[in-house]
Amino acid sequence: MGNSKLYKGSLNTIILKLLDENGKMYGYEITQRVKELSKGDLNITEGALYPALHKLEAEGLLNVEMIKVDNRLRKYYKLTEQGEKETVNRLAELEEFIRNMQNLVNPKWSIK
Repeated sequence: MGNSKLYKGSLNTIILKLLDENGKMYGYEITQRVKELSKGDLNITEGALYPALHKLEAEGLLNVEMIKVDNRLRKYYKLTEQGEKETVNRLAELEEFIRNMQNLVNPKWSIK
């Protein structure tokens, strides 16, 4: 991916959407799913992921659950009820942003 800065502003929305689709996930699982879905174009580092997860948790959008897996604790993240509502709002905002960008960059490709 040439310019991951374009994705940076969407990281929280990406996380919320993945959790909405998958129920609960742990950090490494999130990074791998993003890599898979983007066909390797987007690699989320721990340095970007965990601050985003902590921020979403502090905003009341995520719950954290510690589960013992293979004799070690794994931290799973799950949307709260407020997080589910916020996911819908942020996805709508992102879709509107994408439509506006398509109109600005190449009106011939615009989606109505």
